Amino acid sequence: MTETKSSGERTRRAVLGDAHVDRAIAAKTTFDAPFQDLITASAWEGLWSRPNWSKRDRSIVTIALLAALGHEEEVAMHVRATANTGATEEDICEALMHVAIYAGVPAANTAFRIAKRTLAEMKSTSGGSGA
Repeated sequence: MTETKSSGERTRRAVLGDAHVDRAIAAKTTFDAPFQDLITASAWEGLWSRPNWSKRDRSIVTIALLAALGHEEEVAMHVRATANTGATEEDICEALMHVAIYAGVPAANTAFRIAKRTLAEMKSTSGGSGA
């Protein structure tokens, strides 16, 4: 029997990739299932699935916000997601330049370090093509 995926899960898979979502679903427990369901419904269906902005636009804004807030693991995850959203290395750089001015140089410095490392990892695992 094939399980029907919600539009939120389809969008989450389109942005983060099947492997990431499959790992998250496999790790889901009764403890965090309500939280995972909340993320899928609110972030991926309620926000990322809206038609007003492209996935590229949302990707750029998300990276800047996560960097400004110091959410390092999430910055790396969303930099990896640029392979699916169409945001480029130049887009990431511009977003992080905004972070430097509007949220502070230390936040941007950390995010640039994370983005450089993540982009290099992406290039090494994909044979040279990154964001």
